[in-house]
Amino acid sequence: MNYRRLGKTGLMVSEIGFGGEWLERHDEAHSVALVKYAHSMGINIIDCWMPDPKSRDIIGEAIAEDREGWYVQGHIGSTYQNGQYTRTRDVEQCRIAFEDLLKRLKTSYIDLGMIHYVDLESDWELVSHPGPYQDYVFELKEKGVIRHIGLSTHNPVIAKKAAESGLVEMILFSVNPAFDLMPPTDNLEHYFAEEYAEGLNGVDPSRVEMYKVCEQNDVGITCMKPFAGGRLFDAGRSPFGVALTPVQCIHYALTKPGVASVLCGYDTAEQVDAALAYETAAEAEKDYATILASAPQHTFAGGACTYCGHCKPCPVNIDIAMVNKLYDLAVMQPEVPASLKAHYLSLEHQAGECVGCRGCESRCPFGVKVASRMIRTAELFGR
Repeated sequence: MNYRRLGKTGLMVSEIGFGGEWLERHDEAHSVALVKYAHSMGINIIDCWMPDPKSRDIIGEAIAEDREGWYVQGHIGSTYQNGQYTRTRDVEQCRIAFEDLLKRLKTSYIDLGMIHYVDLESDWELVSHPGPYQDYVFELKEKGVIRHIGLSTHNPVIAKKAAESGLVEMILFSVNPAFDLMPPTDNLEHYFAEEYAEGLNGVDPSRVEMYKVCEQNDVGITCMKPFAGGRLFDAGRSPFGVALTPVQCIHYALTKPGVASVLCGYDTAEQVDAALAYETAAEAEKDYATILASAPQHTFAGGACTYCGHCKPCPVNIDIAMVNKLYDLAVMQPEVPASLKAHYLSLEHQAGECVGCRGCESRCPFGVKVASRMIRTAELFGR
């Protein structure tokens, strides 16, 4: 298993994680065994947004033997009222639900205390300013009950604001190629539309900007809904008209700036294995770019680098995807940040070494003019 630093939290999380949403669909023994199996294979981060007692009891039993070996995302504002999930900012209800979470997870702390499900601008205004809800979050942080403050959202506009605010250290965000096509919305159901509007082509600019802002501000991202609820595995339901594999979907998410871990949902050990196959997959098995660029619907062509690495190999061994990523981050600023320049200069090979062979351009599925970008990058960084 590979591990990645989750932004300024400093936590080293498994790049394949566990989304616990489906645990309650099975008997408790089955789901406890499933979580334990995932942990035995190197998975060390799990999300528990679910407020129902069964899901929480399952996770608590599964992580009890090695609590220190797990990083848990626990949500503040996900409550269980009258037998059903209720999202709220009412502090008393939040307190009851969070104390229940601690009890059922058999723990005295949550690693990542998540400001739960903020998709509306009005909700962001509420949670991001002083008031009872924010006071409660800070109270938990000051007491060490939560180690780090995070936020979950499906709206890239909110995610960008959160990353710039200094309030959170990480974000749980929905990342997959289907959702990335879509313009910002505060209605999650829009992302699961049976048909997308004509003209969608490539990652929406607001999402491109959000990913870059997260990396620029060292706000780590954990990914939910990497398979778009399974629709990306079915050519008939996929907005692209082609099917992707779990490995391709995971690779898509992990190539996005700021992303540290992809939290997949599992029903069986076989599904865990299908996700973990990413760790040993060949580059050809990870390649989502060729499929998306040639898809019959909503292609990703358009000249924007997705950092997929399809451009390799370079005859002078430039890490083209990383150089492009650093260039894109740098041009967001009035001046190149010293830390970003230091990162660029630490690369074994810089853009100025490009020989202009354009072999990378012939391999790029998205039509990126790599050679000209290398020239601009060398001019920007001075090497």
